[in-house]
Amino acid sequence: MPTLVKPLIPDSFPTTPTGVVIIGGGIIGVSAALTLAERGIAVTLCEKGEIGGEQSSRNWGWCRQQGRDPREIPLIIESLKRWAGMNERVGADTGFKRCGTLYLDDSDSNLASHVQWLKFAEPFGIDAGLITGAEVARHLPGSSRRWHGALYCPTDGKAEPFIAAPTIARCAQSKGAVILTQTAALGLDVSGGHVSGVLTEKGLIRAEAVLLAAGAWSRLFCKHEHLVLPQLKVRSSVLRTAPVAADLNSCISAPDFSVRPRADGGYTVAGGANSPISFELTPDAFCFLGLFAKLAWMARTYLRPRIGSAFAEAWRQQRQAAAGTGEPFTTHRILDPEPIQSSLDAVRSALVRDFPVFRGVEVAQQWAGMIDVTPDAVPVISEVNQQPGFFIATGFSGHGFGIGPAAGELAADLVLNEKPLVDPEPFRFSRFSDGSPIHPIIGI
Repeated sequence: MPTLVKPLIPDSFPTTPTGVVIIGGGIIGVSAALTLAERGIAVTLCEKGEIGGEQSSRNWGWCRQQGRDPREIPLIIESLKRWAGMNERVGADTGFKRCGTLYLDDSDSNLASHVQWLKFAEPFGIDAGLITGAEVARHLPGSSRRWHGALYCPTDGKAEPFIAAPTIARCAQSKGAVILTQTAALGLDVSGGHVSGVLTEKGLIRAEAVLLAAGAWSRLFCKHEHLVLPQLKVRSSVLRTAPVAADLNSCISAPDFSVRPRADGGYTVAGGANSPISFELTPDAFCFLGLFAKLAWMARTYLRPRIGSAFAEAWRQQRQAAAGTGEPFTTHRILDPEPIQSSLDAVRSALVRDFPVFRGVEVAQQWAGMIDVTPDAVPVISEVNQQPGFFIATGFSGHGFGIGPAAGELAADLVLNEKPLVDPEPFRFSRFSDGSPIHPIIGI
């Protein structure tokens, strides 16, 4: 696997009950753990691999308001406040910096979509707006093309994914949270109809509540508990360059590539607004066809479904999860898919075409991650009514890193039955089964 995170020194397996068990050590899980620990709640986090080892270290590192679905905007506004104070809060550097985001337009149709989003965002007071091609040129020295214009939000930011989650987890440890790595959660322990703990590969942990924040693994865990979580996975391929004096200071989304300036002087590079979306067909893709139909139709121009070994592997994992033998959680410590080389080659070629300064710059590393997606591309942050004491925070659909600190705090609020940070109604688990209409992605 790519060496993206430094392993955290885990705590010893607890021998006494805890207040809350969190399953999953990504940005959501560690943010919830930190919030609970700061409030004096006994919390134990179980991670089957390493803290931040999957998508929480493999994402682009954007912390953006711009382009969000309106249902997520209150959460990202709160999250940016928490990112801004994160270094002081945890006593270490997470790489957060307000750098702005630029969504580049190369046509009137792109511009029109940005105008439409601004109308949706207007009630929230976000300082995003359209800028002219001449203004774009001042932001992008060295660009070989003239851009039509851009949607620009100067207060958006970035952080460093490979250090953020482990750094937050270490702070949670210092405040009393128990952090376990290489410890897979296998199922819930239930007494009298209420969650009473979690069975792990190392033994039972008694608890009053359980929060599942397991990203792409959440669907399989829920299957073992006979709960239907409609969630699919999309592979995202990413590369980082060696240091280069490109003088691009904002996060940039262009039609054929996206870039983020890194603290090490290089750039994280991935697909753009018009790049193909790799989607591997699995049994769940057919099972949830009706729920995902609108989202698939909206992405039809870019969606590249394919069937291969992933179908049989997903089928086998579902059977293993349902059987409760420990697999696949104990045999797949870190989800580490191969990057799609053709996609990265196309992205790099487009970047060099538009910014010649990148010609000949070394690709220092490349990787892929699996993004967990819901039918409306909005996360689930909710109690599960069918199983009292069980809560879910998953399905962030590629948006989780930026909203992670606030999403973890909202999950903690719900677990403790305290006043929620934002209205949790849009994120309720029941919306996929109670007849509510599915409205995917109003954002861009």
